[in-house]
Amino acid sequence: MIWNTSQTRLIDGFGPLPVIRPESVAEVQEIVRQAAARGEAVYPVGGGTLLNLGWSPTRPGVAVDLTGLSQVVDYPARDMTITVQAGITLEKLQSLLAAERQRLPVDVPLPGRSSLGGALAANVSGPRRFGFGTFRDYVIGISVVNDRGEVIKAGGRVVKNVAGYDLCKLYVGSLGTLGIIVQVTLKVRPVPEASVLLAVPVSGQKLAEALDRIHASRTRPCAIELLSPATADRMGFSTRDWLLLIGYEDNRAAVAWQVEQLARELGEISLAANRIWRDGDSQEIWAQLTDWPLGGDAQIVCKASVLPSRTASFCCLTAAVIPDAEILVHAGSGIVLGRLRDMATASEVLLRLRNEVKTCGGSVILLRCPPELKPSLDVWGEAHEAWPLMAEIKAKLDPADLFNPGRFVFKPPGSSPSPR
Repeated sequence: MIWNTSQTRLIDGFGPLPVIRPESVAEVQEIVRQAAARGEAVYPVGGGTLLNLGWSPTRPGVAVDLTGLSQVVDYPARDMTITVQAGITLEKLQSLLAAERQRLPVDVPLPGRSSLGGALAANVSGPRRFGFGTFRDYVIGISVVNDRGEVIKAGGRVVKNVAGYDLCKLYVGSLGTLGIIVQVTLKVRPVPEASVLLAVPVSGQKLAEALDRIHASRTRPCAIELLSPATADRMGFSTRDWLLLIGYEDNRAAVAWQVEQLARELGEISLAANRIWRDGDSQEIWAQLTDWPLGGDAQIVCKASVLPSRTASFCCLTAAVIPDAEILVHAGSGIVLGRLRDMATASEVLLRLRNEVKTCGGSVILLRCPPELKPSLDVWGEAHEAWPLMAEIKAKLDPADLFNPGRFVFKPPGSSPSPR
């Protein structure tokens, strides 16, 4: 079979690589077989929003553009499941679900470009993660093209039919290194009657107390977002303090009760919301919070994972280390996102943050970084005890290192050959 490879693409500065855009799963299978026979690597791509995540590629190959696989395979709306091909954009998927008053409550940045397969491969999540979970909570069936060009399947199209090893969770977050995701079955949820976001200014001195009170609240927020003063300013909020954005989504009566209850609880520590967005008025704010990690002009974006109980202290330290820090925090989940603009001090700043995060049992990785700086900044941070197991799984499922070689944490130190 002859492919039209007139287009080329750089992946994280590596390339240019020829781009092949299959229109069917059978074509994906053939591409993989031919690449394996030639000893070339295969780089799955979707909307291209996360192509600089991880190490740069390590050897020549082909980029497989999966956006041609965007069909709906099955949508039994009454069963609250949908089966789609992996190249569908999140915007199109959510639009299809919205017609049935349903949604996938996982926030993916730039949904008009982001493909479902790419979002799954990176296990993307956003502000609603605290209340609704991640992709691993919604994927019930998956089809993947393996290193031999075979379609392997896990799970199914019915919520209660999963038995044995849950391979769906294995492929979610594997960064495309174990195979090419071509089809997915998802659980979905009803669109909530009401959506509310409350803005609560809070000083750095009261930050820990405020977060403790929200965590102990009788209410159940679906999002607890924390913005540094610099981030709040860039998003159009006028405040010199940190800004808490607390979200509730449920039926109208439940949301109304929770808003009133939270007001009483925050009042006990002399805090109060200074603004509330409801329903349609809140959607622009939700979108800003979701897109933030991939927006802006900062060349380095880092992501720290800490214990939720240590979030406030870590944020205050980060603000002290990075003057005028742009920080956005999924405070309920202990995920701290930061933009670094001073390239000259990036290495020193990351070292201080990583030393601090050790005491929390967490980690700091880079979501965005110029390729030339990656070796010195170490995009995945210090080795984790799970890495040898991950490398062993990679060796079992992709022994020839066909898929996305070198991009994930098990890249051999110092390996950075140039493309032919």
